Amino acid sequence: MNTASAQLNEAVATVKLLIDGRFVESAAGEWQDVVNPATQKVLARVPFATDAEIAAAVASAKAAFKTWKNTPLAARARIMLRLQALVRENMGRIAKTLTAEQGKTLADAEGDVFRGLEVVEHACSIGTLQLGEFAENVAGGVDTYTIRQPIGVCAGITPFNFPAMIPLWMFPMAIVCGNTFVLKPSEQDPLTPMLLAELALEAGVPPGVLNIIHGGKRAVDAICTHPDIAAVSFVGSTAVGTHVYQLTSQHGKRVQSMMGAKNHAVVMPDANKEQSLNAIVGATFGAAGQRCMATSVTVLVGETKRWIPDIVAKAKTLKVNAGTEAGTDLGPVISKNAKNRILGLIDDGIKEGAKLELDGRALKVGGYEQGNFIGPTIFSGVKPNMKIYTTEIFGPVMVIITVDSLDQAIRLTNDNPFCNGTGIFTQSGAAARKFQNEIDVGQIGINVPIPVPVPIFSFTGSRGSKLGDLGPYGKQVVQFYTQTKTVTTRWFDDAATTGGVNTTISLK
Repeated sequence: MNTASAQLNEAVATVKLLIDGRFVESAAGEWQDVVNPATQKVLARVPFATDAEIAAAVASAKAAFKTWKNTPLAARARIMLRLQALVRENMGRIAKTLTAEQGKTLADAEGDVFRGLEVVEHACSIGTLQLGEFAENVAGGVDTYTIRQPIGVCAGITPFNFPAMIPLWMFPMAIVCGNTFVLKPSEQDPLTPMLLAELALEAGVPPGVLNIIHGGKRAVDAICTHPDIAAVSFVGSTAVGTHVYQLTSQHGKRVQSMMGAKNHAVVMPDANKEQSLNAIVGATFGAAGQRCMATSVTVLVGETKRWIPDIVAKAKTLKVNAGTEAGTDLGPVISKNAKNRILGLIDDGIKEGAKLELDGRALKVGGYEQGNFIGPTIFSGVKPNMKIYTTEIFGPVMVIITVDSLDQAIRLTNDNPFCNGTGIFTQSGAAARKFQNEIDVGQIGINVPIPVPVPIFSFTGSRGSKLGDLGPYGKQVVQFYTQTKTVTTRWFDDAATTGGVNTTISLK
């Protein structure tokens, strides 16, 4: 916790809380610096909200739910329409803020915002997404229908790597379904979510419907255990995600927890070489490898093991610099601690006997000597028992494993507990069909390196990468944020005089 330097610099702005429609100064005694990872400049101070402030945010959401849940669908949809227009209009400003506090390139930052914007656009279709079902005459004179209703106060806990996209996955869909929301963004880059909140209020989100608190583990635990919160959505590390899932489940709440990954790209001998190399290198090193869908494992099948020099050559062409500099392909990692952790894992790979084909540890960027930079790093000769394979590195590091057959590649992928996504590069329809049929991973790409679906579908990580049975956007998230009531009706004519007592369960 770097509190001293932040308190000494009174010129640095403070990040506010959002409670009951107002941005308020926190009374917290604990603060953390928000640091530009390329320059180490302190951008702001973020508070670790007090217990009373967290309770006030939840109370505000609970009070607002009483009226918001009855707001007509069309009114909720119109707010989302205004929000998507405002996000689109402010794309450049949001991306600039995101790059300053997170480090990714401006182009990647705009992509971050855009993928969240797609979910807001999908939320505008709530009139059809939240429809129930109707069956007439299921028995004599009996009709049955279902209705989907909001569940109450919901909460979201978001990670540092997508400070625009993932909050936009969460609160728009929760709100448009008629719920109210408490968001706890990452304390490492909270400025982007706060900017999104400003736009949400401008779009017409009423006081109390969206609230934002800041903090660390104490805030997370408060969300997971608060009796007035009905559901919690989490995206982040496996360690924290497992804790969130267990704690929230123990307190009887709905929970979805999207966690770590070790995504594999299987390259077949018949793959288009140039297209495959471009896709794999971009998917591995983009955003400095800080994506839960990064392709961190390249599985070369058969003769494609000869492609290793080509992969290295392609990675060497990538430009590492501050995200604001033109032509940059990857920026810094989020923090000094993250950099040291990644460097330690690279050292582990060397000690375990993997071959370091490309070493990015000593990289220095002119004008940004204090930045958290690591260049593209590639290991070959990696074995499944090595730490660099079993651990999610979350940095610009590719590990290469060679196998003899597609069957071996499938077994390797299925044996790894992390399984957000995987891909195969091939020109064979038979190989692609075999792969998609036998692979036990939620999201599959065929000649697509990062197979994240558009929001009309659902994000579907599985096994060790996901706890909870519903995805964070798409059709599944409407189910997550609503409860289904089934109504069975029979109406009688006032003049009816026939009929007797029925003691069976039949509706004849």
